[in-house]
Amino acid sequence: MKEFKLENEPKINSGFKTPEHYFDNFSAKVLEKINEEEKEVKVIPFYKRKKVLTILAAAMIVFALMIPIVNNYRATSNDLDEATLETYLAYQSNLNQYDLIQNLDTKDIQKLDKDVALENETIEDILSTNPNLEHLISE
Repeated sequence: MKEFKLENEPKINSGFKTPEHYFDNFSAKVLEKINEEEKEVKVIPFYKRKKVLTILAAAMIVFALMIPIVNNYRATSNDLDEATLETYLAYQSNLNQYDLIQNLDTKDIQKLDKDVALENETIEDILSTNPNLEHLISE
């Protein structure tokens, strides 16, 4: 590979040039423009500011009123009604009790134990009226 020496290679002109004596009075020009801008103060009338504040306040009130509506819509659309879920599961022909049991975890089983309160008389009635007593015992 050839050695590259920056000093020996021809240089490319940038094409940008500053006018002659540009920086001699540059600071004076800048200070002059700053003084001119200080004299021209922009005044915003109070009635224009009041209009903006009114619009902003109205937008905030509308937004604040929309929050409960959105939360209510979200809560009702995501929750399933127990009756709807029970009806759906009852009419599914390919779903049996073993499929349901496999998907339950220990928390669900403990919750079912607390919810189901059978008395001894109810259990005796079910066992005495059911002809498939052996089938129930084996399950």
